[in-house]
Amino acid sequence: MPTDRAAPTLTPARFPLRRALVVSRPALWVNTVGTLVTGVWLTGRLYTLDAGVLALLAYLTLPFNLLIYGLNDLWDQEEDARSSRKGGWQGARLRAQEAAPLLRATLWWNLPALAGLGALLPPPATLLLLASALLFAAYSLPPLRLKARPFLDGLSNVAYALPLALPALALGSQVPWWPLLALMSYSVGKHAFDAAQDIPADRAAGTRTVATTLGARGAATYALTWFVLASALLLPASKLTALALLLTCGGMALRLLLRPTPEQAARLYPLSIVTPWIVGAVAGVQLVFLLARGQWTGF
Repeated sequence: MPTDRAAPTLTPARFPLRRALVVSRPALWVNTVGTLVTGVWLTGRLYTLDAGVLALLAYLTLPFNLLIYGLNDLWDQEEDARSSRKGGWQGARLRAQEAAPLLRATLWWNLPALAGLGALLPPPATLLLLASALLFAAYSLPPLRLKARPFLDGLSNVAYALPLALPALALGSQVPWWPLLALMSYSVGKHAFDAAQDIPADRAAGTRTVATTLGARGAATYALTWFVLASALLLPASKLTALALLLTCGGMALRLLLRPTPEQAARLYPLSIVTPWIVGAVAGVQLVFLLARGQWTGF
């Protein structure tokens, strides 16, 4: 079982920056930063010096991801202790003495930043950002703890899609509804797919999720359904991007469906990690091409 070899010695009042970086899972920052940058592209403004957008870009790195994964790790210590994939780039394995310092660090990184963003952003953008943060908190924290409520656990992951609309709201542009709905569907499907590898650890800890409820085969079918819906929702925006999403995400869901075991889900997880890069690259190349030709009119 992997261990966090790089974890430094802690004092009760301190949570080192290096450890905070590990907890925030930099390999997954693409899910927040990449979504925001895509939202900037969709406004038709590849480059912007808007203070609110630039502040959002900074916030959606370490602070926001520490909120997402720090709270999750705090309340998932029992499951994580049984998970062979924790203790490395896929997530930290916390020790008991880290709990209080991590909670304080998460609050210090997020509360002042959210207050500052509230002063910089228009009210609709601020409300949407707060909605995303609250959904992530509700996913991990009692009494709601949506992670342990099958189907609500995945549906709450639409929070990953909400930053796509933030640039439009910050810059006074039209919200890209089709891509936003597609990304919401993708997020629900990806949650079910990724949760399949954790079925043994979650069941041992008594945590009910969409994957423990449906089993690996059911989770694969459920994820595939959402990926197909996401592809269909992308068609009005970009047929090529819709095809890329269907081939990558739909393909990995089919592979899990053909061999529905948590072990197979774990083997496919690295592909799940890079799907945003693949689909985003296809969309980004097309969008930059249209912007360069002056053919982009927005959604």
